[in-house]
Amino acid sequence: MTTKAPWSDGPLCYGGDWNPEQWPPHVWREDIALMRDAGVNLVTVGVFAWSRLEPEPGRHTLDWLDRILDLLHPAGIRAALATPTASPPPWFSLRHPDALPVTADGVRLTHGSRDTYCAAAPAYRDAARSIAGVLATRYADHPALALWHVHNEYGTTCHCPHAEAAFRRWLTGRYGDLDALNDAWVTSFWSQHYTDWAQVGTPRATQYLANPGQLLDFRRFWSDTLLSAYTEQRALLRAANPAVPVTTNCVLGDWVPIDHARWAREVDVVTIDHYPTTADLGAEEQTAFAADLARGWARHGAGHAAPWLLAESAPNQIHTAGRMHTKEPGRMTRHSLAHVARGSAGVMFFQWRAPAGGAERFHSAVVSHAGADTRVFREATDLGAALARLAGTAPGRVEASVAIAYDAASGWALRHPGMPRAGLDHPGEAAAAHRALWHAGVAADVVPPGTPLDGARLLVLPALYLASDATIDWVRRHVDAGGHLLVTWLSGVANEHARVRLGGYPGAYRDLLGVRVEEFHPLADDEEVPLTGGGTGRIWSERVHLAGAETVRAYAGGVLDGRPAITRRRVGDAYVWYVSTRPDDDTYRRLLTEAARLAGATPTCPDAPPGVEAVRRHDTDGSLLYLLNHTDRPQRVPAAGFELLTGATVDGVLTVAPGGVAVVREEPS
Repeated sequence: MTTKAPWSDGPLCYGGDWNPEQWPPHVWREDIALMRDAGVNLVTVGVFAWSRLEPEPGRHTLDWLDRILDLLHPAGIRAALATPTASPPPWFSLRHPDALPVTADGVRLTHGSRDTYCAAAPAYRDAARSIAGVLATRYADHPALALWHVHNEYGTTCHCPHAEAAFRRWLTGRYGDLDALNDAWVTSFWSQHYTDWAQVGTPRATQYLANPGQLLDFRRFWSDTLLSAYTEQRALLRAANPAVPVTTNCVLGDWVPIDHARWAREVDVVTIDHYPTTADLGAEEQTAFAADLARGWARHGAGHAAPWLLAESAPNQIHTAGRMHTKEPGRMTRHSLAHVARGSAGVMFFQWRAPAGGAERFHSAVVSHAGADTRVFREATDLGAALARLAGTAPGRVEASVAIAYDAASGWALRHPGMPRAGLDHPGEAAAAHRALWHAGVAADVVPPGTPLDGARLLVLPALYLASDATIDWVRRHVDAGGHLLVTWLSGVANEHARVRLGGYPGAYRDLLGVRVEEFHPLADDEEVPLTGGGTGRIWSERVHLAGAETVRAYAGGVLDGRPAITRRRVGDAYVWYVSTRPDDDTYRRLLTEAARLAGATPTCPDAPPGVEAVRRHDTDGSLLYLLNHTDRPQRVPAAGFELLTGATVDGVLTVAPGGVAVVREEPS
């Protein structure tokens, strides 16, 4: 990943998705005036405009987009110009029905929504390159162009004949011959041994349980196939003007077959879309976790601390299951600046103006159906002013001495059928560890395996199910260098092909941890197991044997009564921990706080009161302390320096308003 970006030494990005093709020209002028009032300096345009840009095959109508870019430039607003390939026009689907996606049940979907394409279909790839090439030729040197935004939220999969043929080619490249594939997938089980590549297909709906190796490789295949679709467009855009950075916005979720860490090496700036799913404090927990994930991917791609960008967020709503929760006053600002604190180069919303019709007519927007005379628009304007005061603060390194390992493939593998328990969730376990540290005030990096761990005193492996030899070596090198380690249940159980490592769990790490797990005891959703010293475990438990480790907590009652639940072993100057159950939140917080303390990882702001989130970032000018008050009361926090949002000098103590945010340029120690 390169580091070129239009905001490197300037203002933070501020804006969002703008869809002028949905509105008449007089609204365009009104929108640009409102954007100037709000301090907007970047808008994403053209994401879903393919049918307006190419209403018939080969006939392009670009005059309206010319006018849009020509209006933006003199207003001081730059464009993240999108290629519209996430939503082919109706004529394409009618002309190329073989390019419509097919489900695992063999049902071919029809046009009528977004993402109605198969990225393995040659006709789709040709059409996508064609429209990207047209945009590149026309706009590569336009003065309003700041960034190319390829596609939108890659993640569509397919089981059509095109996908099946492409899957075979991908497998041939990965394994070379059928002997290697049969070994990796353990096809001797259930008489699945393949003798001809023609016998290998996509994991369609089948009688009972699908092959886990096949399921895992199908996800990897789609990550690579979608990445190749992206890089094809990127090549055209870069050829037209190498100085303009290229990216695509990554969406989060279990359904997404994207290895974001791998993709991070192919974009000029990592961008994510983030929408919390709960209305309580969990929204703030999720915001911090998503931002730390993005920062970890950006670092992994660049090889060093690098800015990333929040490409989409909801200004005034939290989309919970079954309803839209309206954000309370100040929450938009806190969520936005929590991302900036963790390295985002700005704040982008979806969307600028709420549409009058269409499937997302009630989606969150800066300019709602009520117009601009609203609480939301006024808060957005205040946020724009705050971001302007933080100009030049995007570069820098977040101060964190704990690292949490996060691996897309481990998350995919734990979701496979036939596991000892339903609902196993590596991303959820990573989030749980992050949440415990967040409540303890201890900052954490979230990193893909293999990322350099410079500065990490404690490494946490949360249900990191898959462990390649390279991952095992990465973990051991950390411990050999004096780093502390905490491993949770279901880590290192299988290799990269989801083939179980034999000899007792956790196969990859049992010698290092000084334990041997004989058997699993999964717990029911409503079941808990008491632990000695107080607290409970849930989701999972195990029959653990000590082989050099000591018991920190034991199971109290039930079939595992008295057996180790949490263990610890001294390795050189470091401690390595094993946690065989999911402790309740309070117990987990205390456990990780103790593990971090022994490793020398302390809270960012030890004297900050409960409910105040603190993030410290270092740059060439020193350090910035971000303070976010998630309570409904004023909170006093020890600090000294210059508060950037108000211009006030802080001499020892800063009072942060209820629901407020402060950013302190700290005095040198």
